[in-house]
This record gives sequence, C-alpha cells and structure tokens, in this order.
Amino acid sequence: MSENASFREVFAVFLRLGLTSFGGPAAHLGYFHDEFVRRRRWLSESAYGEVVALCQLLPGPASSQTGLAIGFLRGHYAGALAAWLAFTLPSAILMALFAFGLTLWPDAAQGGWVTGLKLFVVAVVGHAVWQMGRNLCPDPLRQGLALMVAVILLLASSALVQLAALSLAGLVGFVMRVPPGKGAESLSLPVQGRRPMVFAVVFALLLLASFLPADAGSLRWLVAEMYRSGALVFGGGHVVLPWLEEGFVASGQVSADTFLAGYGAAQAVPGPLFTFSAFLGGVSGGLPGAALALLAVFLPGVLLVFAGLPLWQWLRRHERARSVLAGVNAGVVGLLLAALYDPVWTSAVGSPAGLAFVLATWWALAVVRVPVWILAPASAILGALLF
Repeated sequence: MSENASFREVFAVFLRLGLTSFGGPAAHLGYFHDEFVRRRRWLSESAYGEVVALCQLLPGPASSQTGLAIGFLRGHYAGALAAWLAFTLPSAILMALFAFGLTLWPDAAQGGWVTGLKLFVVAVVGHAVWQMGRNLCPDPLRQGLALMVAVILLLASSALVQLAALSLAGLVGFVMRVPPGKGAESLSLPVQGRRPMVFAVVFALLLLASFLPADAGSLRWLVAEMYRSGALVFGGGHVVLPWLEEGFVASGQVSADTFLAGYGAAQAVPGPLFTFSAFLGGVSGGLPGAALALLAVFLPGVLLVFAGLPLWQWLRRHERARSVLAGVNAGVVGLLLAALYDPVWTSAVGSPAGLAFVLATWWALAVVRVPVWILAPASAILGALLF
C-alpha cells in the first residue's frame, strides 16, 4: 500500500471518529477498540492493550496518543499525521468557534442534550470494559489484577496512583510469570533508525525552554504554558483541566466564568478533551492563539509516542517482559473499569430514568449493534426531550 493511500485510508476512518467520539478519553478507547480491533482488525487484542498501556504510562492525552500510535502502525508517519489531524481538528474547530462566539451563545454547554450524551458514554465504556475483559483477562489471576487496579484507583484516584497501579500489575505479572495468552502479537513497527532518540531529545529541550521567563498573555507565554501542560500531566484530558485553570485563571488571562463555560463545551463536543486548549488560546490570542495552543499542548505527547514505541517493542520480545505486559494489559482493563464508575457513571447517572437510558443504549449498541455515529446524535436528541 502506498503512503498516500495509507494517509487517505487512516484519515477517513479517524475523521469519522473525530466527528462522533463523544465522552472523553475512556470512551475514546472504547471507540478505538470497536473500530480497529473488532471491526477492521488492524490490531490484535493484545497489541491494542499494549498500545493503550504505553500511552497510559506516558504524559499527555492518552486517547489521542493511542490514536496516533494506531495511525503510525498502519501508515508510518503519514498515517500518524492523518490520525491526529482527523481525530483532533473537528473538536478543535468547534472549541475555537465557541471561544469566538461565546458572547452570542453563552448557554451552549448546558441542556438535556449533554445529559443524553453522557448517558450514552456510560453504555459505550461499559461495552468496551466487557469486550476487553473477556480477551485480556481470561484467567482468575488476570481478573484479580484488573480488580486490584480498579479498587486502587477508586480509593485514591490520581495520575500518580494510576501510574503506580499499572506498574504494580506489571510487577505481579513478572513475579507470577503470567503467560501472554494465545494469539498475542508483538507490535509491528516500521524501521525508524535513530529517530526515536531524536524525538526524545527534542521533547526534553522544548520542555526546558518552556520554563524560560515570558510575559503573561503573550503568544510565547501561551505556547510555554500549553507545552508544559502536555508534557507533565499524566492521566489525559480530565487531569489537564485543573492545571490549565491554575495557569490561565490564576494569572488573570481568562475569567473563571469563561473558563467554566469552555470546560462545559469541551465535555459536550466529540474528540479529545485536550482541544480545550483551542478554546483558551482563542480567548487569549484569537485565531493565532487557538492554533498555537492546540499544537503546543499535543506536541509533547506526539514526541513521546514516537520515542517510546520502539522501546516498547524491544521489551515485548523478551519472555519476562511479555509477562509484565500481560499484567499491564490486565491492569488496563481495571483502569477502564474504574473510569466507568468515576467519572463516567458518577457524572451521568443520577436517577432511575438515567439508568434506564443507559440500559437501553447498551442494548442498542451491544445486541442490535447500532453504529455509534447514529447512537450519539440520537442520544443527544432523546436527552434534550427527556431531561
């Protein structure tokens, strides 16, 4: 397959996901699993679990990094670019437009249609947990690892605890020599030479440069603030928002009311939550600010994926490392199980009517197999009517 053909193929698939993937990082992993493991079979269950585990262990937007890695595995750097552009631009454009028109549409992030989308996400994530659990946790030991990670994260939910829980699952896998399971496949990577080291060095140099003094409110300050956020925050979109609030609200660049309005809109649009950066950049610096903020917050995650994938494959080829990865894969299921409850369930289901909505949506998704791009807008419409 030619590189151009790969670009077109990957771009088309991810553009549909970028237009329909509501619900934040946990839901995106469910969409990716359904699209690339179950339907298109671009990845095996185990390979997908390893990609997710790697991206969870790296700073930055985990779901976007997972999509970037899938695009890279499918079409090299052109595929990675296609995946990032197609998955990111729809929500980034919406968030930038919302920033420009906030005074004309102050209540855009409120209403029953948002409730409908949140309930839809509960069904999507629940379905993903069930599918991945059946394949990545086939025995009592790995089921126990998944439950252990879920319990740890529910008791002490933070980015560092998440990292420690996945590491603990890998350690148990190493000690217990957990088998990788039938059909396990190593990630097949294009040849990169010394490029991964170059990406790692560029990441570190830009991080150091982001700490240089800059005038608050300037484009240079905006880029530095966004790059630090993308480089240092573990846990994805939900975790980066408090960091950005401290940087933009505490400095007086954005009012608290404006920040919260943008936060609500970021929860409602499809695509990665990191596109909230386009909103803050648009409010702070207009169209140039929106573009620079978007690129700056995603750049560190991109560099880390390109630097980390070859190391991941090297580890994957060693027998004991395979046991570690089997344990981490089980931990990923536990991570999604914890996310299913908090924040997905707790922020959406607050009444018997909400539970009934989730059950009906899950039935449509898992039994009738209604496509998510139909269920998402239908859930929004029904939510507006019912809630």
